Amino acid sequence: MASRAPRPDRPKILWLARWEYRFHAWRERRARARGLTPTVTPFPGYGGEDWVRVLGRVLIVPPRAGGRARRSGGWESVRGWRSFVAVPVGYAQVTVRIGDRTHEVVADRGGVIDIRLPASLPAGWQNVEVTVEGGDPISLRVFVVSADTRFGVVSDVDDTVMVTALPRPFVAAWNSFVLDEHARQPVPGMAVMMERVVREHPGCPVIYLSTGAWNVAPTLNRFLRRHLFPPGSLLLTDWGPTHDRWFRSGMAHKLANLRRLAEEFPDVRWLLVGDDGQHDDEIYTTFTDEHPENVAAVAIRKLSPAEAVLAGGRTAVNDHAAAEVPWVSESDGAGLLDRLREVGIVSR
Repeated sequence: MASRAPRPDRPKILWLARWEYRFHAWRERRARARGLTPTVTPFPGYGGEDWVRVLGRVLIVPPRAGGRARRSGGWESVRGWRSFVAVPVGYAQVTVRIGDRTHEVVADRGGVIDIRLPASLPAGWQNVEVTVEGGDPISLRVFVVSADTRFGVVSDVDDTVMVTALPRPFVAAWNSFVLDEHARQPVPGMAVMMERVVREHPGCPVIYLSTGAWNVAPTLNRFLRRHLFPPGSLLLTDWGPTHDRWFRSGMAHKLANLRRLAEEFPDVRWLLVGDDGQHDDEIYTTFTDEHPENVAAVAIRKLSPAEAVLAGGRTAVNDHAAAEVPWVSESDGAGLLDRLREVGIVSR
């Protein structure tokens, strides 16, 4: 009997990804045996006039000291290493309620919910409800962009709004697993700069696009609120291997989401904010070359010599003198705000 050839429509899945899923499935069985149940950690999403992008993650969270599982409110107070020991529930069935309509969706292998759903909501921050396995409904916020909006902000996080020195393994581990948002330092003047830009463009969406893990989303949300950054949607990524890679590509994650934003909001021109300590200049250059009509300006924060050493050096910054869109660069938020005034993004 002739053997069957492998089906071309089934991509080969990396063994490490299979092992990761089986490991989390084993942890899930143990957690359920202890009487713990899953909940949804909500992430701020966004949407348009007839749709919303719902973001969240299904997790079995660590119990309280008295043995009770943390619910949504308690999860918001989880910080440091505890956010990484929660058990993701892969392929969980989730109910999303938007107004009077209900949708049944499925989380991905890591428990992440990232789904676009039809909706008819007024512009601004709105609430939708998500539930899993008949649990208590959890409120999830989405920012609905008005049809006449023509400006938005996309900002990196690490070393752009928050001083992290992320590439240093020990500092990164300390920041992620031990410290809470009270111990993290904002980049000087960046909150004022972003607030001024948002005030100049009422109703504009703000997207915080980072290669950080979804595990740190609650801490990041608290940090942004504490230091008076404009509220915005979070686009982070999941730790661990993909189906075909040992490590997830941060550059691919950022470019894919920028391209998606250009497709979803073809009439919006974005102010792209980043730093020269990672690959933001290269990413923004690629996106600007592809979609110049969707970029209002690019603002790159220059790291200090000490920060550059901690961050593993600077990436090469291209010459943008002949670029179709303005490129500005300074060492802090106050300097960037001055440069943005010069190119007309904010008034003088």
